[in-house]
Amino acid sequence: MDIPIWQRFLAVLAYLLPWSDALPFGRDLFGLFPLLQWLAVPALPLATLQQLVPFGGFVIFLVLFLAVVRNARVPYFLRFNVLQAILIDIVLILVSLTFQILLSPLAGSFALRTLSNTVFLGTLLLVLFAVIQCVRGKEPDIPTVSEAVRIQLF
Repeated sequence: MDIPIWQRFLAVLAYLLPWSDALPFGRDLFGLFPLLQWLAVPALPLATLQQLVPFGGFVIFLVLFLAVVRNARVPYFLRFNVLQAILIDIVLILVSLTFQILLSPLAGSFALRTLSNTVFLGTLLLVLFAVIQCVRGKEPDIPTVSEAVRIQLF
């Protein structure tokens, strides 16, 4: 079965959610390599919305979860990719909280910058893989995350 272009496009847009939350981890890399800042451009509208609206991230999460993931009339391909993007985003939020709470004594240290860059580059690869798979019309199979998504959808 061939996935229509509009579904592929909307599935790609879903991955802007984790990408917008990964951008703060790349702050040091953006300073070292200014051309990397262009990677932030697609996520700027979503990041701006999250900052302008009180609890913007939570509102976006609720809308996507209730209107897309839990709506049986939405095609499976979209529901799968939106839920997968939400789960990746939840992991990024937990990592961000860990950095803020547990690793705050290491602020500015080489170890913290290295961890932050690793999270940023890992998320970049994950999002890039998912976007390429969505454009191809295939489910991005990310170990553990995709299994959790399938369990939730069935």
